[in-house]
Amino acid sequence: MLALNDHKILPEIEIIGILRDAAAAHGPVPGESVNEELHIAVSDLINRIIAGGNSVRRP
Repeated sequence: MLALNDHKILPEIEIIGILRDAAAAHGPVPGESVNEELHIAVSDLINRIIAGGNSVRRP
C-alpha cells in the first residue's frame, strides 16, 4: 500500500477505502465462531493501521 501511494498509483483516500473494506471483511460473521478471534484481531490491526497513518514517513 505504501508503494502504491508513493508511486502515485493510488491516492491515500483510495488506500484508506481499501483498508476499511479489508477490516470490514474480517468483521464478525453470524454463525461462524471457528476463526472469530483471528478475524477480530486482523480487523483491529487494520483499524490501528488506519488510525496511525503512515508512521514510517512521519517526522
